[in-house]
Amino acid sequence: MMIRKKIALAQIACMMAFVLAGFRPREPRPAADVTASVQADVCVYGGTAAGVIAAYTAKKMGKSVVLIEPGGHLGGMTSGGLGYTDIGNKYAITGLSRDFYRRIGLHYGKFEQWTFEPKVAKSTLQQYLDEAGIKVMYQSRIVSTRKSGAAIQSIVLENSLKPDAKSNQTIAAKMYIDCSYEGDLMAKAGVSYTVGREANSEYNETIDGVQLMHGHQLPDGIDPYKTAGKPESGLLWGVSPAKLEPNGTGDKKVQAYNYRICLTSDPANMVPITQPADYDASRYELLARLIAKQPQRKTLNDYFIWSKMPNNKTDINNRNGFSTDMIGMNHDYPDADYNKRAEIIKAHEAYTKGLLYFIGHDPRVPQELRESMQKWGYPKDEYVETGNWSPQLYIREARRMVGSYVMTQAHCELKEVVKDGVGMAAYQMDSHNIQRIVVNGMAKNEGNVEVSASGPYPIAYRSLVPKEQECTNLLVPVCLSATHIAYGSIRMEPVFMVLAQSSAVAAAMAIDSKKSVQQIDVPKLQAKLKSDPLVNGKTPEILVDNEDTQNVSVKGNWQPVKKGGYGPSFLTTSETDKAGGSVTFTPQIAAAGNYQIYAYFPKVAKPASEIKLSVKAGNEVKAISVLEKDIVVEGQTSGEWYHVGKFNLPKGNASSVNISSEGASGAVAADAVLFVPESK
Repeated sequence: MMIRKKIALAQIACMMAFVLAGFRPREPRPAADVTASVQADVCVYGGTAAGVIAAYTAKKMGKSVVLIEPGGHLGGMTSGGLGYTDIGNKYAITGLSRDFYRRIGLHYGKFEQWTFEPKVAKSTLQQYLDEAGIKVMYQSRIVSTRKSGAAIQSIVLENSLKPDAKSNQTIAAKMYIDCSYEGDLMAKAGVSYTVGREANSEYNETIDGVQLMHGHQLPDGIDPYKTAGKPESGLLWGVSPAKLEPNGTGDKKVQAYNYRICLTSDPANMVPITQPADYDASRYELLARLIAKQPQRKTLNDYFIWSKMPNNKTDINNRNGFSTDMIGMNHDYPDADYNKRAEIIKAHEAYTKGLLYFIGHDPRVPQELRESMQKWGYPKDEYVETGNWSPQLYIREARRMVGSYVMTQAHCELKEVVKDGVGMAAYQMDSHNIQRIVVNGMAKNEGNVEVSASGPYPIAYRSLVPKEQECTNLLVPVCLSATHIAYGSIRMEPVFMVLAQSSAVAAAMAIDSKKSVQQIDVPKLQAKLKSDPLVNGKTPEILVDNEDTQNVSVKGNWQPVKKGGYGPSFLTTSETDKAGGSVTFTPQIAAAGNYQIYAYFPKVAKPASEIKLSVKAGNEVKAISVLEKDIVVEGQTSGEWYHVGKFNLPKGNASSVNISSEGASGAVAADAVLFVPESK
């Protein structure tokens, strides 16, 4: 009896330590065996852009697939308003993810397009599903899992609109991929995860945990109390009574969510912004005080990141101290039940629609700013099923798996480089504000971080899989294993798509080899992703980057620049360099044929108005003049592909592209050249 008591006490102590460490206990498994109503090789949970790419990839790998979406919206944030794509560095975006932006480009008559309308993104994602013959199970959300040992046997889904246990469906699959923003399948499978911010000390970081920085901050002097100067009157709406903890302190708070707002300035396509039924002007009292504090700010761009999209539309994001981020109102969301989440989502919609109305109509807003807002409205041709309003709240961060390996700040800074990379990230380490509190009698935002990463860096395959003892047939490319601050760099839609493709290929390999996801041959996975990036067996495009010393030769005085190019660096001459020189890019052509050639030109200070370029295609040499005015850079990127032309290239290394600085009137950049084979 005494031994049993000691064992019981030890078990309790272990569980307490586990919870205190920031992890969540496993969900209980259903006791009864359930007959599967749907069976598949691969089950993909979450109809986000990542989910679409994962499902498409698995199907192209010859596996049967079921794609489940808890709501009624396809594409997550990619088709939910985030049209001003967070890229970081285009070099990091590979495979089907890059193909998606090429397809978007085709729609708009360009090679690639990274800014787009929501409906175009949604129809493009639907193309993948139609091509693969995949039907989405909409309005189906997970309620439980059944496991045998460490393997998921099946999951149970309920109808999201009308939950009724009698109509629940059971899905049985060999492999599962959780592509949801919340990580619900992961959590139901009993996999360890965390929510919030780690203390800096936990992973030897410097910008995780509590951070009171200047970015997107309220200026000094904004009173936080309902009656200015009187704390006893209570705090204004949106201001938390929480105290400011020491810098780097960990907590369970999550960064702010918002809507990426699509509006239009086309009167023929406009639904006016009217006062919402649940409008409450007191929610914006802090904004009114901010406006009074800075009367010189009278434009929409002073209070929003107002990015223009094609066809007179927008992607509007948060800017400065008070904007579209509903700071501090989402902390319960990651672990909340479905009803509570619905309440949080509804509150965010009410806040955001009210904010737009406030800016356009409240007399405390400068007339110039009100008039600017009144020129915009909701687009009639977007989100037609949901009242012209996005059905997708921007869940920037919810749960994060604590898996086989954890990505940290050191990886973003290239101080640690993994060998099992199956995708790259390149965006800055980014966190929106997490709470709005009182500091020295003033309202202040806390949690914002914007620190550059050191360049494109690999993301470990091990960060996509749980610990083997917890689950052997699950991959998690969205709520992957990363600290809060590393996740802030990784959490971009194009990267999620890259990791989803990698996860689906890994799932197919695990099925074929009858191994766990932890035991697959990762070098073989890496080789497959490189040799067959579009999962169609066709000749892949060839990239020759300036850092590829075996295939690039340099003559003259060219200097490397570490930021702003395609890949880790680019080469440039000085605007005053008169000596002349050249950089020659020589591809290794595996299959002879017609290739479209593109040269990447990053922005440089004082660029030459004309660049001399020549293409050698076997025995043929063609001289081309590239005019600086023809290189148009759009969106969150620092360069653009320039179409050099179509050439018939022989097999081998008899072809090349030469970029010369001879006679240039300013700086010349040489970065990367792309050889895209024409489809047969």
